Amino acid sequence: MTTAEAGGDRRRARIVAFYLPQFHPIPENDRWWGTGFTEWTNVSRAQPLFRGHRQPRMPADLGFYDLRLPETRSAQAELAAGHGLAGFCYWHYWFGGKRLLERPFEEVMKSGEPDFPFCLAWANEPWTRTWLGRGEVLQEQPYSSDDDLEHARWLVSALADDRALRLHGRPLFLVYRPNDLPEPGRTTDTFRRECVRAGLPEPYLIGINSWNRTADCRTLGFDATLDFEPQLGDLPGALADGAGRARLQRNARLGVMSARLKVYSYADARRLMNRRRARFDFPYLSTILAGWDSAPRRGRKGVILVDNTPELFEAGLRELVDAAESKPFDERLVFVNAWNEWAEGNYLEPDTVDGLARLEAVRRVVTP
Repeated sequence: MTTAEAGGDRRRARIVAFYLPQFHPIPENDRWWGTGFTEWTNVSRAQPLFRGHRQPRMPADLGFYDLRLPETRSAQAELAAGHGLAGFCYWHYWFGGKRLLERPFEEVMKSGEPDFPFCLAWANEPWTRTWLGRGEVLQEQPYSSDDDLEHARWLVSALADDRALRLHGRPLFLVYRPNDLPEPGRTTDTFRRECVRAGLPEPYLIGINSWNRTADCRTLGFDATLDFEPQLGDLPGALADGAGRARLQRNARLGVMSARLKVYSYADARRLMNRRRARFDFPYLSTILAGWDSAPRRGRKGVILVDNTPELFEAGLRELVDAAESKPFDERLVFVNAWNEWAEGNYLEPDTVDGLARLEAVRRVVTP
């Protein structure tokens, strides 16, 4: 019997949502994007780009919150826990010892509140003007053996926290772009060694398959691979014939394909991502996308998935949880992208159109 089962956790799986901390101003964003910039800046100024385009998307129950407020963080955790989520996976920004957007998680650590499980995912890519890790660099992402050591020693306190999510007793730590590590074996060995030296179990290190990569991250020194959504690189070619052709032609008539804007169906995209995943010849953890619309950040250079209804999200999540139920409870981890990526149209938090529908979908799926 696992620790979770012994403690009375009767959920069918552990659902963990990626959590963006960019909802408070920082000096760097003031300098790069204008005074007072937060994620809400892009969200609130978004405009519809074609007929039926749902923009701007507006928050409902939690409003335009500020993550410097403990009341906000507590309300988020209460909402998540009340709908069956097992924890948040906070995006963690570390650049050669420099951290950005660190205040919300630091206050979670110092205060002990909210009492809600968490893990960290190192978003190890440069910050750029395009929001895609390429183009004009705003903040570089350096690597070195000395930095691995400093980073590992900083991580110890987070991984030692009683709220840290664990798999078979080992605290989780994720890396967004493991292929970008110049010496991944050195980095993962350092993380493990320093945790053990501090009296902790070895961390359970998860490499994320992002940017259409399909590598087995165990070959890079990780314990497991998380297959990330969205993976949209195959969409244009895959939808260029059959049922997809009509959709592309309709989009062209609407004028939405101009200036590189791409509009596809959420159902089509998830079907293709599942098809890609079925070809893997290695074990992996799954992610499901809550939605996608990067137009608030990227305008007509964005990618938009339309028709991403709560019902389709629920059906997809149920498939992943059903598939995970054959595993021991600790290994039944399913990630959702995301809790609050509002400027990418990608969130579980309630909005003014769908309300709590996606959170209620999570609760229905995980409730036995």
